Amino acid sequence: MSTPTQTATLEHWIAGRAHPGDEDGRFSEVTESATGEVVARVPLASTALVDQAVKAATAAAADWRESSISQRSKVLFAFRELVHAHREQFAALIVREHGKVFSDALGEVQRGLEIVEFACGIGELLKGDMTAQVSRGVDSYSIRQPLGVVAGITPFNFPSMVPMWMYPLAIACGNAFVLKPSEQDPSPSLLAAQLWERAGLPAGVFNVVHGDKESVDAILEHPGIAAVSFVGSTPIARYVYERGTAHGKRVQALGGAKNHAVVLPDADMELAADSLVSAGYGSAGQRCMAVSVAVTVGDAAGPLLDKIQERIAALKVGDGTDPESEMGPLVSERHRARVASYVDAGAAEGAVVLADGRDLGPGPARPEGGHFLGPTLLDRVTPGMTVYDEEIFGPVLVVVRADSYPEALALVNANPYGNGAAIFTNDGGAARAFEHDVTAGMVGINVPIPVPMAYHSFGGWKASLFGDLHVHGNEGIQFYTRGKVVTRRWADPAHRGVDLGFPVSR
Repeated sequence: MSTPTQTATLEHWIAGRAHPGDEDGRFSEVTESATGEVVARVPLASTALVDQAVKAATAAAADWRESSISQRSKVLFAFRELVHAHREQFAALIVREHGKVFSDALGEVQRGLEIVEFACGIGELLKGDMTAQVSRGVDSYSIRQPLGVVAGITPFNFPSMVPMWMYPLAIACGNAFVLKPSEQDPSPSLLAAQLWERAGLPAGVFNVVHGDKESVDAILEHPGIAAVSFVGSTPIARYVYERGTAHGKRVQALGGAKNHAVVLPDADMELAADSLVSAGYGSAGQRCMAVSVAVTVGDAAGPLLDKIQERIAALKVGDGTDPESEMGPLVSERHRARVASYVDAGAAEGAVVLADGRDLGPGPARPEGGHFLGPTLLDRVTPGMTVYDEEIFGPVLVVVRADSYPEALALVNANPYGNGAAIFTNDGGAARAFEHDVTAGMVGINVPIPVPMAYHSFGGWKASLFGDLHVHGNEGIQFYTRGKVVTRRWADPAHRGVDLGFPVSR
């Protein structure tokens, strides 16, 4: 389980072993983000190969469904220990293929592990309810049962954590899982597959197929898949939701975001500046929960922007393997060009560029050919500008100025996205009003990235979520199971006779 060598050819994982893919099939290139160098080829699955993976999962699901809660827990605990032991290997793969700095990559693995640890308690999580004597000699109780084969389609920005939002709970609930990770950074998912095997998971319960739109459509249309989890951009999330549900599947599709942080004049400006720089530029802004809009209220803009610019000037951008680097490259040159085009548009539409990362050249820790774009800060942005209206998904923080708190709140609530929102203030009344009135699924009070812990559920509102159940936490358990209510009565030897009346409680 070593890091892929240069120009290695990766494989799928089907029925408990590596699978080379279709003969004469298509391939995509995996690049090292810091250098632009091609380090691996990844096969792209055809519809037929996806069908092969689903058949393997279907065969495995029949036995896994019947496994005891105790057996599942033992496998999950073993998997948890193996992921923990290999956390640095996961992080190294993330740094290489995604571009995160090593500490950030380690943090991603840790947050994924928290979901695995939550799933280890599946015995408690799957407990039903029981009511005795609902009628004379009659009891009612509820149980939750697995769906069968479920699938996950995950993005490039968290190649380890986001899949772990899904498959530990799905497997713990008794399902078999087919994962389609991003073809841009697929190696962490293959490492996870190998560790599942070592943990004792039966072959076919966890499968990995790489691919592009062909494999996505195959997953959404396959009659053997009961449910699909997705994380990605809003247009694709809408497509996944509509196509998946049209084919009779349960779908949770998490889309994009434009997360706002409102800064009131009474806020601790040092805390606010630290938080906005960390949340705006961490992982090079490639987070669905990154703060991309700072809404300054009243006279908060001046002192806040001064402090943000001081911090931006001191940030060290470089190769994620360099321990001094605080922000790494973007995932690909194509994505870097896309982010730069948004900065171009913002400047053309009247935004004031206070910090410009477009011209960040090679440096001691920035090899030639790397996908680097420095932290960028745009002031005097208004709704209607491209940099405000669209999700950028890069190290670009825009500042919108509001005269009052009601104006700031109205601005946040008018945005079509509703993933997360934060407020910085020392006024408890204002904070309480914000958490009550803001139309976002996750809210931070002096916390810039309010990602919940594993035992709560993650998900937004409005165009940030398609479906009615969020990921992980108790809603994750509900998504990967379906409820059944049983009403039972054992025959009483003393009872005889037919009664054609409508049954009523007695």
